[in-house]
Amino acid sequence: MIRIMMIGDVFGRSGRRALKDNVVELVREHKIDLVLANGENAAGGNGITRENAREIFDAGVDVITMGNHVWNKKEIINYLDKEERIIRPQNYPPGTPGMGFGLFKTKNNDVVGVVNMSGRIFMPELDCPFRCADQVIPLLREKTSIIIMDFHAEATSEKAAMAYYLDGRLSAICGTHTHVQTADERILEGGTAFITDIGMTGPRDSVIGVKKELVIRKFITQMPQKFEAATGLYQFNAVVIDIQQETGQAVAIKRIQNFE
Repeated sequence: MIRIMMIGDVFGRSGRRALKDNVVELVREHKIDLVLANGENAAGGNGITRENAREIFDAGVDVITMGNHVWNKKEIINYLDKEERIIRPQNYPPGTPGMGFGLFKTKNNDVVGVVNMSGRIFMPELDCPFRCADQVIPLLREKTSIIIMDFHAEATSEKAAMAYYLDGRLSAICGTHTHVQTADERILEGGTAFITDIGMTGPRDSVIGVKKELVIRKFITQMPQKFEAATGLYQFNAVVIDIQQETGQAVAIKRIQNFE
């Protein structure tokens, strides 16, 4: 059995601090073999920098996935071609910097395939994630039976449709992007673990990570606002997934909610 932990969107300084306070202890407590985290909001809730990535890796994360904010910090564009432990959505056009999937080894040298996809409902118009998955999954299955997808998408319907579409072809599909952990974790009929959204690791007293007064002002006035990451107490959202090495099928998925 292999055990993987995937952490919901790391948001700003509070999110990075939550990683430092929680990851090492959770890895020890739950005997985690590989740690994934979505890092597209690590830089003040808006993209990621090299320094942020280094901080996340130092906290105990093995692989960073991204999303629609992947390009918000320009310095990361060239860095993606050098740092194989950061993957961006696969369904960006051909020639885009970085990779959308990769193979990663656990502490026990088991090989895990990780793929990142972006949804298209209320999101940038990228290539079809369903067809992209059809192309990528066979490539990964040549090397491993254990494959995890971070599906960075807005609509719950699109996430659920992707999960059922790929059921039995992946070990797990974990939704990110909405920053609210859902209570629908389950194992699908074909052995794929699924949760609509892992949630957010970042400032608890906020509106999905942003200073609440700024978001309230925007709703009331309908005027543009420069959003800033909230500070203060944090929340840590993640899931732990148990997977059989031989079959690649998930046998358990459990939500984690830690609060400062």
